[in-house]
Amino acid sequence: MKETEYHKLSETELSIVILAKEEKENLVQLIPELKKTLDSLALRYEILIIDGNSSDGTIPAMERLGCKAVSQDQKGYGSAMIQAINLARGEYVLTMDADFSHDPQFVHHLCAKRDQGGLIVASRYVDGGKAEMPFIRLVLSRILNITFSRVLSLPLKDISSGFRLYSRSVLQDILPLQSKDFDILQEILIKTFCYGWKVLEVPFSFRPRHKGRSKARIISFGIAYLRTLRRMWQLRNSAFSCDYDSRAYNSRIPLQRYWQRKRYSIVMGYISQHTRILDVGCGSSKIIQSLPAAVALDIDLKKLRYLKATNPFVLKGSLAALPFDDGRFSTVICSEVIEHISKDPRMFEELKRVLSPGGELIIGTPDYASLWWRIFEWGYSKVLPMAYAEQHISHYTGKELEGILQGLGFIILDKKYIAGSEIIFKARKQP
Repeated sequence: MKETEYHKLSETELSIVILAKEEKENLVQLIPELKKTLDSLALRYEILIIDGNSSDGTIPAMERLGCKAVSQDQKGYGSAMIQAINLARGEYVLTMDADFSHDPQFVHHLCAKRDQGGLIVASRYVDGGKAEMPFIRLVLSRILNITFSRVLSLPLKDISSGFRLYSRSVLQDILPLQSKDFDILQEILIKTFCYGWKVLEVPFSFRPRHKGRSKARIISFGIAYLRTLRRMWQLRNSAFSCDYDSRAYNSRIPLQRYWQRKRYSIVMGYISQHTRILDVGCGSSKIIQSLPAAVALDIDLKKLRYLKATNPFVLKGSLAALPFDDGRFSTVICSEVIEHISKDPRMFEELKRVLSPGGELIIGTPDYASLWWRIFEWGYSKVLPMAYAEQHISHYTGKELEGILQGLGFIILDKKYIAGSEIIFKARKQP
């Protein structure tokens, strides 16, 4: 089939991507078996081969079998993967090896799960999974996967499996990708998780390659796998990660853990009306997760995706223009939000507008009049340089915020500090 004919296919549902180098002997047996499975799925599909400049005639052989086959543009496994992502046109993209270590019949099981997550992983290391490989390679693989999972606090077992099914929406969301080697597998998976997409592991039996020798080298694979660990650790522990706020509640850093739990205690203790609650700029905090009937509003889709497991009422929106009728809520929470937004009196007017008469506002922010806060913020920026410190663009003092609230007619009911640094007000809108 010519390339022009592929572009005539409308709304391709599934793209099968195979990265290959000197794999003609395996591919000529794999493709017919793969097609049998694909035909049974009744999906409109394409098979895309990215060939690493093989000398065995892979490209013409694949074209004769009805595949789209192109030469790899740049060196490296990661570069080939990026090229494939850009060329694939399916609503879903499935990646697999050319050497029969990935059973073509298992494609059916992955596709059957396609609506259950943004990324479905054929996992060797979850219960029911199996890996038939040389002992040393197996040990190194397990060590590397356990290291990544624990260091990055990921609830996943197999981070290096290349047998995966992606939603097109996920791949578009996580671009651009930086890795050029095998570490692209970890970058894709970790970014998918950090962007709030569900990652589902399905037990799978990995088997030895059918013919030929593996192109992966254990040492280079391990180096590529580990060199991305620091970069992914920074992403995982940054405010950019979907579950940053939630993880902070159980942080390994004592001060951060204390801070989050103290904020949680104060805010939850201030809630006196447990109906019609709105949390503005909710993030993925323990606060909003403890209020399943509340409306969770945030500008960040990643955080909202993460909250779907605990909060059914999530909405993307901005404090500058809250998408609610006047007087809609009896309690509005706005914790650790206003310092991230340029100072504008209209956002306080919005908070007041959506509150019912006699409703209560719980609002907190760092007090930049506090020497202790400035010390804490400086230290925090050194420990977690990609966390919130650099995003604090508006510096309020406790006295300033109190004046703003009183100027809008709020009655200050109470105020409390966390470590003499962050101030939280409870205020009532006059009836």
